[in-house]
Order: sequence, then structure tokens, then C-alpha cells
Amino acid sequence: MPDYGLRIEAEFEAIERTLAALPERPLMDLSELELAGVAALLHNFYNGVENILKQILASRNIAIPQNSPSWHRDILLKVVEEGCISSSLAEELRLFLAFRHFFTHGYAMDLSANRMLPLTDQIHTVFTQLKEQIDKQNL
Repeated sequence: MPDYGLRIEAEFEAIERTLAALPERPLMDLSELELAGVAALLHNFYNGVENILKQILASRNIAIPQNSPSWHRDILLKVVEEGCISSSLAEELRLFLAFRHFFTHGYAMDLSANRMLPLTDQIHTVFTQLKEQIDKQNL
């Protein structure tokens, strides 16, 4: 049987390294290339979160939604439905999911510091909330 707790801890560590790589300079002062780097970190953050959510579902033997165009959103809905995270946290995470979708399907030249700023401002708080809610799962 997989050790879901170890897998989740590894994801937490990867997310912490991702957050540590975010620049301390204001986003408005960054070049296009640096903004693209920040966007990649935001993308990585949500991918790590989603990996954690999938591990929680797997640990509970709950099927992971994957067969629809909206399966990323469906995972968020499922973890709320199953009581794994709060609906308020899921709403915060939905913003990161939307950015992940934009980043995956868009162009780096279309990135906007103004659109990314709310995410970088909230990322540490959202991560702390996620850790607190996941730690209560006793995996």
C-alpha cells in the first residue's frame, strides 16, 4: 500500500521550494522573462496542490475525476464534497487553477503583472491554509 503521507510531504516540500523561488521584487519591476518565470512558479504551485488533492482522494479510495474536459475543476469539487478541504479554500484555489489553465494554453507575452499580483499576494496564505487542513487528515 502506498504511503500517501510521504507522498504528500514530498509535495509540500516541493511547493515550499517553489514559494522560496518567488522574487522579492515587486512584479511591476520584472522583465517579461522574469514574469514568465513567476508564472511558471504559480503553475507549479497549483500542480503540486492538485497532486496533494489526488493523493488524499486515493488514500480514501475515492475515484479521481479524469474523464471530462473539466476534470481539474472536478477534483476541487470532489475534495470539498468529501470534506477534505473547506469550500472557502477551494474558492481561493480556483483562482490558481484558472491561472494554471491560462498559463498552459496561453503565451508568455500575454502575461500581466496586474493579473498575477493577487495570486502572488495570497499564495503563502493559501498554502498555509492548505497545510493546516491537510494535516488534519492524519495520513
